[in-house]
Amino acid sequence: MPEPLIALSEVQKIYRTDRMETVALQAVSLTIDPGEFVSIMGPSGCGKSTLLNVLGLIDKPTRGAVTFAGRAVSGLGDAQLAPIRNQELGFVFQSFHLIPDLRVIDNVELPLFYRKGAWRERRRLALEALAVVGLANRVNHFPTELSGGQQQRVAIARAIVGKPSLLLADEPTGNLDSQMSEEIMGLLERLNTEQGTTIIMVTHDQAKADRTRRIFRLFDGQLVH
Repeated sequence: MPEPLIALSEVQKIYRTDRMETVALQAVSLTIDPGEFVSIMGPSGCGKSTLLNVLGLIDKPTRGAVTFAGRAVSGLGDAQLAPIRNQELGFVFQSFHLIPDLRVIDNVELPLFYRKGAWRERRRLALEALAVVGLANRVNHFPTELSGGQQQRVAIARAIVGKPSLLLADEPTGNLDSQMSEEIMGLLERLNTEQGTTIIMVTHDQAKADRTRRIFRLFDGQLVH
């Protein structure tokens, strides 16, 4: 059996203010193996985004343990987590979060500025990522000159430019029409099957979730079966 890429054990996440306490996740335990494509589903407010943030090492659990590639990471500080996020994780969001004043190629290169490396190597990796998503002919365009689907492809290229082992996608087709949604789903499936990228996708769409290997369903911060 392969070692899980990421595992959660009895994870609880509580948000506290002076006036109230909100339990976002309750005793969540799961494992995701290298090369899997899984989805997370549930009603609004059930904790999907919180779970994705814990899996993406953005939020720390209040209780419980998180391991990544066999390493306990839930107790690490931000300075220790930052290089793991930069080198091992890629993030895709419903809103594309592209910088409008930067060309496509420059948007894609952004994560590589936090690594040591020559300009030529950054440019080579960015061009390679844009070729993977089918936008090799749009490198010098600006985001405003692209369709929504093309902008999401740029966002995916930016997420995979550093060759992460885990890609986290939060409603990646939520702002797209049906044709563009199908193109993005096809791209994610190819990244998974052809490049072996492990993908965790949050979605409200049952049809899209059914195309993943496993579905985790959340209700009131708990996994349900």
